[in-house]
Amino acid sequence: MRKVLTLLLAAIMLPACCHSGKISDSEAREMISAPLREQIISKAEADLKAEPITITAYPAEESQGGLHDFFSEADYSWPDPANPDGPYKGRDGYTNPDNFNEHRFALNRMSMIVANLASAWILTGEQKYADAILPHLYAWFINEDTRMNPNMKYAQAVHGKFAGRCYGIIDTIHLIEVVQAMIRLEKAGLMPEDLLEGTKSWCYRFVDWLFDDPQGIMEMRTGNNHGVCWILQVGTYAKYAGWTEMYMFAKNRFKYKYLPEMAADGSFPMELERTKSYGYSIFNLDAMVGVCQTLSTPDDDLWTFVAENGNVIRMALDFMFPYIQDKSRWPKDPDVMYWDEWPVAQPSLIFAWNRFRNEADFDAQAYYDTWLRLDHFPQNTEVIRNLPLRNPVLWLF
Repeated sequence: MRKVLTLLLAAIMLPACCHSGKISDSEAREMISAPLREQIISKAEADLKAEPITITAYPAEESQGGLHDFFSEADYSWPDPANPDGPYKGRDGYTNPDNFNEHRFALNRMSMIVANLASAWILTGEQKYADAILPHLYAWFINEDTRMNPNMKYAQAVHGKFAGRCYGIIDTIHLIEVVQAMIRLEKAGLMPEDLLEGTKSWCYRFVDWLFDDPQGIMEMRTGNNHGVCWILQVGTYAKYAGWTEMYMFAKNRFKYKYLPEMAADGSFPMELERTKSYGYSIFNLDAMVGVCQTLSTPDDDLWTFVAENGNVIRMALDFMFPYIQDKSRWPKDPDVMYWDEWPVAQPSLIFAWNRFRNEADFDAQAYYDTWLRLDHFPQNTEVIRNLPLRNPVLWLF
C-alpha cells in the first residue's frame, strides 16, 4: 500500500509539461526525485548509524589470497555427484547457495550505504549525509587493517579447479556508484586530501591491474556482459583517477567492439543463448546504457554514436523495452532461476528517458511510466547483485 501511495503522490507532483511539450532539466529532476525522496532519506537516516564493514571481517578459508584479497566462488559451480570430493562442475544459470558470498555481500552493503547517503546529501544539501560516507571510504581504501587490495585475482574461484577467474572481475561493478559518489564529493570540496589522494591511487592501481594482469586482459576480451562491465569499470575508475588514456581506451572499446557486436535487431546474441536469457539481456542493456551515461561528454556522446555497421544504442533500447513493459512477450524460454524477480526499475529506463525525453521519435512517457511502476528498492540478493547502478539521483542531478 505504501508503494502505491508513493506512486500516486509522484504522479500528482509531476509537472504538467511531462504530458506535452519539452521537459526542462529542473522538471526532469523533480520527476526523478518525487517517487524516491522519502525512501532515500529514510534509508540514509538508518545508514548514518552503519559501521564500516569490509572484506577483512570475513576470512575465506577457500581463498589462496590473503585477508585483504576479495574472494568469491563462481555462482554456477556445484559439487560433482559422481565425484563429491573432486572439482566442482558448472550448471549454467543455477546458483549454488552454499558458495562463499560474504565478500560480495560486504561490498554490496558498502556500495548501497555510500550511494544512498550521497543521494540523500544531493537531495537535501545536508552535509551530515556526506560526512557519514567518509568512514566507509577510509575503511575500504585507506586503513591498513581493513582495506581491500586493488585486484580481483581470487574472485569467482571454482573449487578444485581455479583459485580465481577473469569472470570474477564483474563482482566489483558495485564500486562504480561508490566512485561516482567520490566524484560528487570531490567537486563539492568534501573529500579530505589524504582520502582523495588515497582513493585516486587505489583506483589507478586497480585500473593498472585490470589492463595488465592476464585475468584482466581475458575479461576485457570477452564478448558478452563481462566485457561491457570491464569497460564500465575501467572507464569510471580511470576518469576518477585522472588516467585519460585508459578512460579513452575504455570508451573506444565500447564504440568499436561492443556496439558493433549487437545484432541487427538490437538484441545481444550471446545473452540470448544463456539459460537466463531475459535477466542477462536486461543486465547487459543496463551495462551498455551505463557506459553511455558514465563515459559520454558533450563533444563525444555515446548515446548518439553510430558504429561502422550502423548500430546505435537506441537499437538495443528499442529491442528490449517492449519486454520490460510486458515480460510475458519474451520470445525465449523463461529463465531457469529468478524469472519472477525481473524486471525492476532498470537504470536503462530512466537514463534513456533522461537523455531522449525531448526527442520526437522517443516515447518518453512510456519509458517514464514503466520505470515509475517498477520496484525501485528491490531486496532480492540476486537482483541487487545484477543491479550496480541503482541511484539515478547520484547520476542525473
